[in-house]
Amino acid sequence: MHWRKIWGAMLALGAGLSITLGAQAMPIVHQRASALASGRTRLLNDYRVKMWHQPRHYKHARHLHGHNTIRGTQGVRVTFKTAYLLPSPGYHHQAWGNPQSMATVGRYIYVVYCPTNWHNRGRLVRFDQKWLKAHHVTARQLQKVYTKKATHSARERAIRRAIKVGPTFITGHGQSLAYNWHDHHLYMWCDREYKPRVPTNQYGYINRISTHTLRPNHQIRFRLRNRRMAVPGGHVLTFDRSGRAYFWTRPSAKRVNLYQGTIGRHHVRFRLTHQVLRHAPGSRVQSIAYNPHNRRLYLVSDDSIASLPIHSLRGRGHLSAKSVRWTGFSPRREFEALNFTTSGRATLMTNHDPEILKSTHTGW
Repeated sequence: MHWRKIWGAMLALGAGLSITLGAQAMPIVHQRASALASGRTRLLNDYRVKMWHQPRHYKHARHLHGHNTIRGTQGVRVTFKTAYLLPSPGYHHQAWGNPQSMATVGRYIYVVYCPTNWHNRGRLVRFDQKWLKAHHVTARQLQKVYTKKATHSARERAIRRAIKVGPTFITGHGQSLAYNWHDHHLYMWCDREYKPRVPTNQYGYINRISTHTLRPNHQIRFRLRNRRMAVPGGHVLTFDRSGRAYFWTRPSAKRVNLYQGTIGRHHVRFRLTHQVLRHAPGSRVQSIAYNPHNRRLYLVSDDSIASLPIHSLRGRGHLSAKSVRWTGFSPRREFEALNFTTSGRATLMTNHDPEILKSTHTGW
């Protein structure tokens, strides 16, 4: 072990932590102190938000092999149009029909795939947007890149080189991949589950993931617990430009708890913000996103997205009902992830069938 790792382990032990080495010498920090702080909260009537329930059956894309449009039909209007149809089947004919989360970083899009029969395991796949654009790759060409027929096409084989397929690792549900704008790393909750949204224990596991190897290179195990309050772990995750982390949960059928915190090398700390929202955007916690252009958080459920300014969450908070916006969509698609560029352009990933769409404007 490198002497710096030994010195870091000694400092951590002195701070009440323990460090082990996992597979391929990945440091695993066991945080003993509670990672959660809570205090008084106030209930905010975010009356503009309408809660949309999960449909009994999701609808597939209208054009399975072509371009689709998803429009906001209620609230603040926004339009998304297909940018990429994701590969189907996937690498080595794997089941890539159900991607769980996404992060857009510069020229790359990172997508987490967790096939149901892999049981808490998955992999990260990186798509080179710059290469795909420069070579005029169509949505349909990307979709069929791993089919048997594509194996005999020189162009399809070239497209495969713009896709980097990472190794398998424990991902849990895999719905929380996020890019930290401050330290330029990818992070993800990697909590094991008995079944979707049912964790095996009360521990939270956050992995830092290398953008080069597409595998975890550091992990912190902790508990989000404070007195009688315990949160199994974040189902979703995002970061603002200062490196503050955020996630949201539904403590009851309709309400929303918002959490803000920091993720360091040896410690995870979150606090329950003082605002509890009366109306959740939907019955499923699907994603959370930060828009660096307007400095707002976006709470994503299926066909329903609410947003609020992050500056109103600081300290005791001063979030008002009028500052909470909402958009309702009509296609009954499963929304899996939402990201923003620095200019405010939104990228949306949906399932059934999997595709990535981009907003037509930035004023959302």
